[in-house]
Amino acid sequence: MDAFYGVETQKVLLGKGGYMWDRHTERPSNLVKVSDSPIGVEEPWQNICNLDVYDVHGEQIGTVEDLYADRMQAHLPRFLGVAAGGFLGIGKKHFLIPVEDVSHDVGEERVMVKQSRDKVMNSPEFDPEVVPRRDFQRAVYTYYGHFLMRTV
Repeated sequence: MDAFYGVETQKVLLGKGGYMWDRHTERPSNLVKVSDSPIGVEEPWQNICNLDVYDVHGEQIGTVEDLYADRMQAHLPRFLGVAAGGFLGIGKKHFLIPVEDVSHDVGEERVMVKQSRDKVMNSPEFDPEVVPRRDFQRAVYTYYGHFLMRTV
């Protein structure tokens, strides 16, 4: 593997030692799913999993299923994994919301998003079984209007 503009690229051999750049594979995710991490959050009040998520107008969007934290700073969440819709798990959509767009008052049983329900519901869906790759994180940040990203 070689680095090419920050993306690892596999070389495919072409007889007699030649090669071409064939397949781009992004570096491993810089995130860790907090529920899979032995570290967890720094303080118990920071764990907002299972809280309902409401938009800027007070409309319910869904529920926080997990937090995704920076792998190098495991106590520092970057995204909320939110599930919305569906019935008994069928038809449920999963979204990432940057923590910059979220507020939570200690003692409140809800999380507020600084966006409309429609904005969140139309955001890129993701598979909660897979930790989001950097390219997907960039797409989510861009979708929510964050152009200066941290370590993504």
